[in-house]
Amino acid sequence: MNSKWSIDSWRNFPIKHQPIYSDLNKLKEVEDKLKTLPPLVFAGEARTLKEKLADVSEGKAFLLQGGDCAESFAEFNADNLRDTFRVILQMAAVLTYGASLPIVKVGRLAGQFAKPRSEPFETRDNIKQPSYLGDIVNGIDFEVSSREPDPERMIRAYSQAASALNLLRAFATGGYADLHEVHRWNLEFLEGSSQDNEYRMIADRIGDCLDFMKACGINKNTAGLVSKVDFFTSHEALLLGYEQSLTRIDSITEDYYDCSAHMLWIGERTRGLDEAHIEFMRGIGNPIGVKVGPSMTNDELISLIDKLNPNNEAGKLTLISRMGRDNIGNVLPSLIRKVGEEGRKVVWSCDPMHGNTFKAQTGYKTRAFDNVMSEVEQFFQIHRSEGSYAGGIHLEMTGQDVTECVGGSQEIKEENLGDRYHTHCDPRLNASQGLELAFRLSEELSKYR
Repeated sequence: MNSKWSIDSWRNFPIKHQPIYSDLNKLKEVEDKLKTLPPLVFAGEARTLKEKLADVSEGKAFLLQGGDCAESFAEFNADNLRDTFRVILQMAAVLTYGASLPIVKVGRLAGQFAKPRSEPFETRDNIKQPSYLGDIVNGIDFEVSSREPDPERMIRAYSQAASALNLLRAFATGGYADLHEVHRWNLEFLEGSSQDNEYRMIADRIGDCLDFMKACGINKNTAGLVSKVDFFTSHEALLLGYEQSLTRIDSITEDYYDCSAHMLWIGERTRGLDEAHIEFMRGIGNPIGVKVGPSMTNDELISLIDKLNPNNEAGKLTLISRMGRDNIGNVLPSLIRKVGEEGRKVVWSCDPMHGNTFKAQTGYKTRAFDNVMSEVEQFFQIHRSEGSYAGGIHLEMTGQDVTECVGGSQEIKEENLGDRYHTHCDPRLNASQGLELAFRLSEELSKYR
């Protein structure tokens, strides 16, 4: 690592997609306050995740990363958090059973509050307001008082993230994630669906396996892996003042870790090699990700890898492909080949959501389930043809019964989008669509066996 890096060296670099605060003194007060608050996660937890991602990079595990597009203050409650956690557990159970692989579970939760936008301003009825940049920055209501960026929102985001993490840890280790409860992980609105029936069959088989293990003396009292799971959090490291304020020196390694989440990623719009987000991220010890879109070139990708993972550590860097179904076949093969030829150790993951967004005739922004699955299937096919390992999936999804993405076995149509369209930003897969994707994904993973 370049010795010139420091916790605030990013401030000397060009930066994109940051809010413009009118009161800089207030901004400094808030950032200083955040520096005094306890870390949300611990460096040792981030290192554990990195070890698990190292297994993914070697084809020994699979990364399941999913959760909200943009978390909101208004919709935060225990039921919504539980339902999303539950769907991730269901999907992991399906993938583990079908692929015979450990699943590394990482939520887009407890910190996914900031969002980049295409335009800094939005105009409605000839009235111009700052764009909504996520609840950590401003409010979604189209009013002057709501759209003005407010530094105090960072404190509220921290508090909500702390509450969410507390509940997630309880779910993960307090018995809710016990495999003996696998039958109870179903959601009421899935009852009777094809996903529910398929899932119940897998749950029955898992139950038979647990009965066999119990007969052999292996149960939740003798094997902790049966009764609890490792669950990690992640978000896009977009608002760098917030990220810096929650970065701490680890007392064991004396390295810097961003303690706002276990894993952070850089978005497609902020991955400039000589810009602030790369500068900040190259200095932290967390496992990190970077979105790789269709404009990425071979040489640019290698330079990016070398900057973010100069020691070529396994598990350190996840490349999150987000090409769109019409571009992935033209761009991804060459990138995979180049990374392999250069001997770089990375996790390859697929984000099939962001490249497949379109506006429905009804005016809603949406994604078609078939397009999402097309990109996923192409991602796996390309990796197999290149002799590489397709190691992960990155989804915007929710446990709520929303109607934001069209298609799937529920046959959601464009005219149904307004029924339950609740997202604060981008359309998400609902629980049924997430499970349907997991079943089809397990078939792709089984081809590596």
